[in-house]
Amino acid sequence: MIDCIVGYHLNPWTCGIAKFNAILSRHLHVPVVGVHGVELSNYQRPLLSIKMSEFSAVDAVELDVWSQSHAHQFELFLHAFDGTDVEKRLLQVADRVYCGNAELFHALSPIRSDVVELFCPGTILNPQRFQASELSIFTFGMAHKIRVPLYRRLQELLEATGNSYSIYVSTALHENTSFDGSFVVQFEELQALFEGKVYFLGYLSDTAVFNQLLDATFLAAFFEKGLRANNTTVNAAMECGCTVITNLDEHSPNGFEHMKNVIDINLCKQLPNSEQTERIGRSAHEIATVQYGWDRLISQLRPVAAT
Repeated sequence: MIDCIVGYHLNPWTCGIAKFNAILSRHLHVPVVGVHGVELSNYQRPLLSIKMSEFSAVDAVELDVWSQSHAHQFELFLHAFDGTDVEKRLLQVADRVYCGNAELFHALSPIRSDVVELFCPGTILNPQRFQASELSIFTFGMAHKIRVPLYRRLQELLEATGNSYSIYVSTALHENTSFDGSFVVQFEELQALFEGKVYFLGYLSDTAVFNQLLDATFLAAFFEKGLRANNTTVNAAMECGCTVITNLDEHSPNGFEHMKNVIDINLCKQLPNSEQTERIGRSAHEIATVQYGWDRLISQLRPVAAT
């Protein structure tokens, strides 16, 4: 009996095979471990579910050595095949071999006559249906900047309204950042905090973000110190007339005032009603387009020459 799934990449947010392995492990009721995991030695019948083209050269050699020392003690599910020597040796020493499609079956059959042709079902990791709610809160920004503590205060304010609500989370990435383990932990904290009312939308195009901002009741955007005039997330929302819930300090943009054109989470005692929210959104649009819009920026970069 298979007692664990062994993968190379383990983050299901960024790797399709990692997502497949995560769902497979749920169905088999066994854990997923990494090819380098020290806990791998604790299992008697691992299933390697891998694509060798994802491996670095060093990691491929290490797997090759491991497989030779564990001949006929593991099973193998190949998601691709490039005909490398390492792949051929894996095929020879695996106790059972599976592949994901008919093309792979025909490529592997001459090497391993008992290969089993399988398939890969759909891999929707979180099959959540959007639930209709009275309030919708959109939040987007960089994955490594999710400020969970301020969302706790937001949750208190939302619960106090007595209205149903949903949280829609979209994230992007800076260069040299990734949806790493810290992001996964933060997102799971949000899920636990809002008890199933959080929907992760992943990376959205500008068109998708624009439409989310038009439809959302609020945008939630929290920062380590406070909102700054170059936080384009908030500026875009305010241009769209979306009421923003954020955190202000002495260095936040001039003219941004709590309950006038923005909501300061640190000062907010009660969320505004629908009429007040619409008024704040209109004021936000005005200051964002007039005082912090492109026309004013360009006029200061290239002042019109006197004639």
